[in-house]
Amino acid sequence: MSRPQRPEWQLPPGVTRGMWDYARSHPIADDYDDYFAYNRLFDFDEQILEQWLRPDATASKVVADLGCGTGRALIPLVRRGFHGVAVDLSERMLEIVREKADEDDLPVTCLRANLVELDCLADQSVDHAISLFSTLGMIRGRRNRRRALAHVRRIVKPEGIFVVHVHNYWYNLYDPGGPWWLLKNLLQSAFSRDVEAGDKFFNYRGVNNMFLHVFRRYEIVGDLHRAGFVIRDMIPLDVTRHRRLHVPWCFSNLRANGWIIVCQREERSDG
Repeated sequence: MSRPQRPEWQLPPGVTRGMWDYARSHPIADDYDDYFAYNRLFDFDEQILEQWLRPDATASKVVADLGCGTGRALIPLVRRGFHGVAVDLSERMLEIVREKADEDDLPVTCLRANLVELDCLADQSVDHAISLFSTLGMIRGRRNRRRALAHVRRIVKPEGIFVVHVHNYWYNLYDPGGPWWLLKNLLQSAFSRDVEAGDKFFNYRGVNNMFLHVFRRYEIVGDLHRAGFVIRDMIPLDVTRHRRLHVPWCFSNLRANGWIIVCQREERSDG
C-alpha cells in the first residue's frame, strides 16, 4: 500500500509537491549517477571548484554541498582534502553519499534538511559552500530563495567562497515553444500572486509538476548582494553548458544558457 501524500500545507517552505515527490523517489536517486553520466556541465563546474576551492595542508577545511544529490561534486572535493557536509532533502540521495564515503573512508557528514530552514547548521560552521545544478532554482518563491541565501552567508566563515549555478530566464527564447512560454509567464506573473516571472512547471522523469525557477541576471545578482555576497566571477555558459560563452560581452544576458557564480562572503555589520 502506498503511503498517503502529505497535505500541501504541511510541505516545507519553498518545496512544491513535485519537488517533494522527486526527493522521495528511490528510483530517481538510484539512477541519478547513470542518468547524468555524460552531462558536460558537471565536468565544467568541477573545474571551477578546483580553481576556487583550495584545501589547507595544515587544517581540514569544511565545504557544504547544499542540494548535494548523490555527492557527485562533493566527493571529489573531499578526496582533495576537504571535510564534506552533504545537505539534501532526499534521504535516499544521502544514503548513496554515505555509501560512497564509507567505501573510500572519506570524512563526510550527511544532513537531511530543507535549504530554506538551515538553522540546524551553526553560524560560520563551514569554510565554503556550493549549490550546483540549479538547486537554488528548485526553491519556490523569491522570499524563500532569499532566506536560503541568507542561511548560506550565515553558515560560511569570513572570506568563505560560495559557488552557485542558475539557469537563464531569457535562454527560453531559443527553445521550441520557449517564446510562447515567456509571453505566457510574463502575463501570469503580472496578474497572479501565485506565479513569479521565471517559474516553470513540467513533468520530469515520472514526476508531475516538477518546479524550477529560472533567473534574470539582475535578479540573481541582486539577491546575492542582498544576502551579503560579493561576486568574484560570473561565468556565462554556452549552449553546451561545458564552457564559458563565446564573446560574453555581446548580449550575454540573452545568450547565456545560465551562470556559474563564484561569490565571497562580504564582511559587514549585521546590527
